[in-house]
Parts: sequence; C-alpha cells; structure tokens
Amino acid sequence: MRFRGYWLLPLALAGTIFWLSAQRHYPGGIELPSPLDKVAHASVYAMLALALDRTLRHTATGLPLYRRHLWILAAVALYGASDELHQFFVPGRSCEFGDWLADCFGGGLGLTLGSLHLLFTRRLGALSWRRGAPRRPDPARDLILVADPHWNATLTGLETATAAHPEADWLFLGDVFDVWVGFPGMETEVQRTFLAWVDARRAAGRWVGLWMGNREYFLDRHAARFNLMGEGIGGALEDEALAWEHGDLINTADRQYRLWNLVSRSGALWLLFRLMPAGTARKVSAWMERKLRTTNAAYKLTFPRESFRAAAQVHPGATFLTGHFHTHEVEANGIALPWAHEGRFMVRRGGKVEAL
Repeated sequence: MRFRGYWLLPLALAGTIFWLSAQRHYPGGIELPSPLDKVAHASVYAMLALALDRTLRHTATGLPLYRRHLWILAAVALYGASDELHQFFVPGRSCEFGDWLADCFGGGLGLTLGSLHLLFTRRLGALSWRRGAPRRPDPARDLILVADPHWNATLTGLETATAAHPEADWLFLGDVFDVWVGFPGMETEVQRTFLAWVDARRAAGRWVGLWMGNREYFLDRHAARFNLMGEGIGGALEDEALAWEHGDLINTADRQYRLWNLVSRSGALWLLFRLMPAGTARKVSAWMERKLRTTNAAYKLTFPRESFRAAAQVHPGATFLTGHFHTHEVEANGIALPWAHEGRFMVRRGGKVEAL
C-alpha cells in the first residue's frame, strides 16, 4: 500500500473528529439535542468512511470490495469507540453508547451511498481489483483462452488440451464452475483438482491467469496460486495489446444484475457465509446456482451489441475479450468468446484469436 495524497483527507477528518471530541461544546457553543446529535455523529463518520474508501481504492488496488469495506467498517468502529472513550475524560462531555452506534451506522451508510453509482455506470474501478503480474515471461507463447466452461463434476477438455499444448499459457475468463465460493468447507473436490492443475502448470513455468466472473465469489485467498487474478473491469496484459473482462458488467441497463452483483460481493454476505455451518452454506450456494440459471433471461438471450462495442473501444489498439455471453461475436476490436462447453477452448496465437 502506497502513501499518497489520497490519505490527507481521511487523516484530516480523523483529526477533526478527535479535536471535536476534546471540546466541551461544538464550535460556536452549539449544543445539538437528541436525535440531532446522533445525526451529526453518523454524518461525520459517513464522510470518514467515504474518504477511506476513496483512499483505499487508489492505494490498495489488490483489495476486493468486500475486504475493503470490512476493513473500513472495523476502522470506523474502533475509531468511534476511541472517540467515545476520549470524551469520557473531557469535563462536560458525556460518553454515550448511542453515539458509538451512530458512528458505526454512519460508516455503513457512507459506504452504501458511495456504492450506488455502481448500479448505473461503466466507471467500475470501485469494485474492480487485481493481484499478480500482468505480463507473461514469453509473450510469443500460445495463450489458451477458456471462457465459461461451467464445470461441475469433471474438468472436461482440460487434460486433453494440456497434453496437446504443453508449452501454452492459460487465461480463464470466469464462470469456471457452476458456482465457486472460496471458503474452506465449501469448495468441491473438482475445484481442488483444478487448483492442483494450476499449481502443476505454474511449476512447469507456464503463466496462468484467472479473471473472476459472475459465478465466482471470494476467491482472493487463492490469488497467490495464479500469476494474475482479478475481478470487474481492467484486465490486461502489458506489452501484448490485450484487454479483457468477464462481460457481466457490460450491459449498464441490467440494473437487477448490477444490484445482485454488489450484494453478492459485499462484506455483509461474506460475514453471513462465514457464520453459516458448512452444510448450510453449501445448500445456499446450490440455491444460488439454480437462481442464476433463470434470472434476467431477457438480458441473457440478447447480445448487448452497442454496449459491447462501446466497452471495446475504450481500449483502442488492443484486442478486447469477454466471455459471459456464451456466443462468439466480433464488434470493432472486441471479441466475445464462445461458451467453452465440452472443451471448446480458444487460443491467442500470433496476435489472432481462433479456435484451439
């Protein structure tokens, strides 16, 4: 995490809160009756949470949305508690539990309000992250592209393609399994087999990247097993004129999915899954998979051609790839990869994308 000018605003707000807590009255002798004092607490801490969110988005780009928000809420809660404790030693100031609750509520409210724009825009840096190396050791190697295999019980086509192309690198563009939730006790045997395959490819000196789709959740604990892992927008290989994303966020008109995407990748859902018994969590995961098959059929059946073209043209001079749509489409410099069902993989070879 790099210290930049982004940290000046949250530090200034934290200092202002600390200074205010040392005063017997608000500036100008203002005294706020209840519940206005609680509103003031919530408002100040909402601004602090928003400032921290902006700062971490720019200085900790490998931090997923849910972790960033959980860290911020924890920091706000701890700082609010220290603020209330500080007031205990100030003559004429009361230390109230209700003020601390207002602080915590304000932090959560600030993060919620700060995320609402993600329902309507293509400016999605706030929910995007990546870790690892966006550069392959040997760009001349074939790069096998796997989009939406939706594996369940078997890794169809993977071993065959590996044996036929042992020198190739690999990029997975999401929806690798029907549902993949990265909690211990929720991952299946076939998912563990896939991770062992990744370990073997990397041990052989091959580059392996995974860009998460709409059926992967909380996988960042596995990031170190891949050369590159990310989510949202902004996938790219430096010096290769190649950019990508999964494709689920292309259609800005699909607000129902945008809302689900935010909720399903939130700190609240992460906490809920962590508190569930493993058996219950697996049942919920299976229910999610069934719901994902049938929701928003109107948007899934129609390829969003104009939105796709606009997203591709943000990357002039590069080939822009997505999966998600289960159909092979070409628009401007963009290519939507076909569904990798039954081992139908693609490859980028000599700057061209073709069937493997």
